[in-house]
Amino acid sequence: MEVRGRSAAVNHRLTLMAVILLLWALAILGRLILLQVVQHEKYAERARKQQEERLAIRAPRGSIFDRNGQRLAVSLQVNSVSVNPRQITDARMASELLASYLKLDQPALYQRLLAAQRSHLGFLWIKHGADATQSEGLKALHLGYVTLVSESTRHYPAGETAAHVLGGLGVIPSEGKTIQGVLGIERSQDKALRGQDGTERVLVDVNHNGIDSHVEAAARAGADLTLSIDSRMQYVAERELKAGVLAKHARSGSAIVMNPYTGEVLAMANYPTYDPNESPKQGDDPISRWDLAASVPFEPGSMFKVITLTAALETTNLRPDSMIPTGNGILVLPGRVIHESHGGLGTISMADVLAKSSNIGAIMIGMKVGKENMYEYARRFGFGQKSGLPLPAESQGVLRQLSRWGTTSLESIAMGQEVSVTSVQIARAACVIANGGLLVKPRLVLKRGDKPEPLEAPVRIIKPETAILMRQMMEGVVLRGTGRIHARISGYTSAGKTGTAQIYDSETHHYSHNYNASFVGFAPVTNPALVVLVTVHKTSGENGQGADAAAPVFTAIMTEALRMLDVPRDIPEQEIAAKPGKKEKVYDDVSIADLGGTSIMEEDPSVRQLLSEQMKIVPTAADATEAPAMPLLALASPSVSAGGVPAPVAPHPVSALAQAGAPAAPASPSANPPQAITLALNREPLVPDFRGKSMRDVLATASESGIEVTVEGSGMARAQAPLPGTPLRQGDRIRIIFTR
Repeated sequence: MEVRGRSAAVNHRLTLMAVILLLWALAILGRLILLQVVQHEKYAERARKQQEERLAIRAPRGSIFDRNGQRLAVSLQVNSVSVNPRQITDARMASELLASYLKLDQPALYQRLLAAQRSHLGFLWIKHGADATQSEGLKALHLGYVTLVSESTRHYPAGETAAHVLGGLGVIPSEGKTIQGVLGIERSQDKALRGQDGTERVLVDVNHNGIDSHVEAAARAGADLTLSIDSRMQYVAERELKAGVLAKHARSGSAIVMNPYTGEVLAMANYPTYDPNESPKQGDDPISRWDLAASVPFEPGSMFKVITLTAALETTNLRPDSMIPTGNGILVLPGRVIHESHGGLGTISMADVLAKSSNIGAIMIGMKVGKENMYEYARRFGFGQKSGLPLPAESQGVLRQLSRWGTTSLESIAMGQEVSVTSVQIARAACVIANGGLLVKPRLVLKRGDKPEPLEAPVRIIKPETAILMRQMMEGVVLRGTGRIHARISGYTSAGKTGTAQIYDSETHHYSHNYNASFVGFAPVTNPALVVLVTVHKTSGENGQGADAAAPVFTAIMTEALRMLDVPRDIPEQEIAAKPGKKEKVYDDVSIADLGGTSIMEEDPSVRQLLSEQMKIVPTAADATEAPAMPLLALASPSVSAGGVPAPVAPHPVSALAQAGAPAAPASPSANPPQAITLALNREPLVPDFRGKSMRDVLATASESGIEVTVEGSGMARAQAPLPGTPLRQGDRIRIIFTR
């Protein structure tokens, strides 16, 4: 019995052991199934992470070229240096070694290594863009903790040239840590330039040294872009703009060269500028990286008179020879006074309103156009809306809705105040006049890779005949107006408009005596090849106005640009019409506004209605029976009462005649005292100015004056000898050259 009991106990233990072994085997089998089958992918992925590294294959960024194939931005392959801080046993020695080879600050590098080791980091960048000598030196040391990685860096071969157009690369914190375009074309065309990155799996050993690699997805290179920019013109524009800004001690400036028919931007310059190869540094001018031409709006001043007169030609019966009363140069508006800076001009033609840049004349014309038409044509020309230029942060400027216009907004806008524009918008508007009435979309990108960018069809916004008349009147600005000293181009006819806009001081709520001086123009007149705009910001004094500050820069840029394009001259090579002498009177175009100490936004409808009944435009004889009476504002005398408030004035002679029922006669431009008239009569006769007139008008004037002339060519009078204003002796014959 006892033996049986022992045998049963042994069998029980064996059975129990067998069960335990079976359960253990089942557990192992289950664990193996779990690891090898159920969770196979999970642990295989862990193994791969330990043995493999997935690296991004950076797609080569597309290059940027100018229209002639010159490289403006390229990507270069360089070596970048990284270390594994965990493998560094002596941080001080490592920092000294790396700093000596890579020309780094050793104490700063040492602190970085210590911080990485304390944080148990396994990767730390030491330097991006090591040169070949540095890279080869580190390779020769065979340092196990050092890794050299081939990277791409952006390089701008032309340095500062076209910096604001090109932009640069960087990191935008709100969009992650990826390096991308942050300014200019690099920003707006980042997606196309960047391409698509690829991926690569690298098998590594315990020291993370590569053993084998496999490309999972190949990188697709970014598209190359060809811009409309001409590097030669861009260089000239930047050089001349810088010289102009420095010469006038101004704050900044911008210049644009455009093809008026296609909208292609051949040059877009800003000053101050920067080198996109260099990172921003403390002490840099804060506006050096601003694209002033596209992003910073300003009041255009008298340049906007081109829009005012264009609207008048299309919506009224006014013509270039229609007579406009401007009085003695002072105009009282509700709550403010407008002063013609060059004094009274009397009654002058609409062509001379533009040529001599009469602010009061522009207001008179604007009143006849009306605010609805004025707003409509400003919108037609593209103001108050983006031009579509492919640059980031383009401003649309400010053109308020009609419902937000104040009592004197129409008068202000007619002469270029209460509206803000960008340089791109003004250049685009000038293209309309130059190309015969078509609004073009500015172009910067000509091709993506080998595929041309589609050309958007221009839109007709004014009649061709209107554009031709405006060309002729803008030529008058150069021949006999505000641009005749500095805007003439040797060998070419030119046309344009000056602009001198007072800068509004938001603190004092008055216009200051600092100016935005501008000139926009085109050449040659009959077949314009280029439009050039120049704006010099924050000038001051008499020499800081558009004619003196911006027109010389326009002339320098246009002269070089026409030569580069080999545009045929339309004035004989031996030009006989030199620039006028310094003693000749120059009409400036600044509007002295708001001197009464009141805000331009003050509104008093009752006062405006009272004043609006005192004036009307005097039509020429040809349209005297058709021109309706036009309500305009009072022209005041310069008398001012105590406290700076304009004193009551007598009615202007023209309005007095109109109120009395008598026909309005053109007023004399000036009322000289008898002594002055006597002196003028006793002086030797002077050569008249025939430039800008038709052959019929020249011959008629010469016949009436008894002057003998010799004419050459046909079309409009472009040059003459002797020059206007020189003494005319008996028997002298004036030689006049006409071109179309």
